[in-house]
Amino acid sequence: KGETMFSFSEIVGHEQIKEHMQAAIRDKKPFHAYLFQGEEGVGKEALARTFAAGLQCQSESADKPCKECVSCRQMESGNQPDVIWVTREKASLGVDEIREQLCNTMDIKPFSSPYKIYLVPEAEKMTEAAQNALLKTIEEPPSYAVILLLTTNQEAFLPTILSRCVQLKLKPLRDFTVKKYLTDTLHVEEADADIYA
Repeated sequence: KGETMFSFSEIVGHEQIKEHMQAAIRDKKPFHAYLFQGEEGVGKEALARTFAAGLQCQSESADKPCKECVSCRQMESGNQPDVIWVTREKASLGVDEIREQLCNTMDIKPFSSPYKIYLVPEAEKMTEAAQNALLKTIEEPPSYAVILLLTTNQEAFLPTILSRCVQLKLKPLRDFTVKKYLTDTLHVEEADADIYA
């Protein structure tokens, strides 16, 4: 899944969440499970990808992800072997898919990175059986495991899953934040920026 790579400074808004992530990267102490909760298009995937890239970044600099190292370039092309996207074939994400793609591979140590990171887009589509399988894994994960659940609806999760995740609530950007980005960074005319925002 190759996509544009961002650095934290290029992501507009979500300041407290970005600070939390940057501290986890800097201190090399990420939690084992995170829940990114927010409406469609709020930036969950961009933030989760940037967090994953930053955790795996090989640069010595404090500003991670660097976008230059081998890991960051692999991330950009969608080939970072220790960042796994959990995919689903059907409308729901079933227990077999969670077991196959996540639970059963968790014990295999990272190939070339400090962490093994699993991203689960639309995690609210997990069935109850899938959530229970995931729960067993996040109760006693290996030290290198980090699971990022992305969702528009946290009501869909078992309370036991929620209690084991760091919950990051992403709020839509304020109109003036969007407008400022449009005028300052993209040099959009002020009148147009008002409308777009």
